[in-house]
Amino acid sequence: MKYCCPRLQFRGGWLVAILTAITATPAIAQTANFGTFKLLTSFDSAQVTVQGFTGGSYSLSAISNRDRDQRACIGFADPKPDHIMVLEKDFSQLTIQVDSNNNDTTLIIQGPGQTTIRCGDDTGKSKDASVSDRNWKRGTYRIWVGTFNPGVKRDYTLKVEQQ
Repeated sequence: MKYCCPRLQFRGGWLVAILTAITATPAIAQTANFGTFKLLTSFDSAQVTVQGFTGGSYSLSAISNRDRDQRACIGFADPKPDHIMVLEKDFSQLTIQVDSNNNDTTLIIQGPGQTTIRCGDDTGKSKDASVSDRNWKRGTYRIWVGTFNPGVKRDYTLKVEQQ
C-alpha cells in the first residue's frame, strides 16, 4: 500500500488531536455522574427530585475548606460532580435536601462559577445533608453528594424546594 502524503497526514493528525482536546475540555467540565436538571421560571418543588449514589475517595475539602458562610466543607465523593443544576432565573430561597435513609451524607454546591460555595452536613437530628440558603443567582451549579468516610456507596434522592 502506497501513502501519498505522510507529512500531511501527520500534521493533520496533530491538528485533529489539538482541536479535539480544545473542544472536549468544556464538555468534560460540564458533565455530571447523574446528569443535568433545570429549574424553570415556573418551578414547582414537587417536580425536582433526582437520584444517584455516593462513592469515591476524593476529598471534597479540595474544592473548598469553607463555604461562603464559613461552614466546613467535608466528605468524600467522585471528583466529577454528581449533578448539574441550571437555574434559569434568580431564586430568593432554595433548599437542597439529600435523602439517603439517614446515612451520613455531605453536600457541596458550587456556582454559578467557581467562587460561590455552599456546604451542608447533618440536617437537624438526621445525618442526611442539606443546604438551605438565600440569594441563588441564575446560572449553572455543580453538586457533589458525599459521605463522611471515603469509598462508601449509598443510594440517595436529591430534592430541591423553593421556599
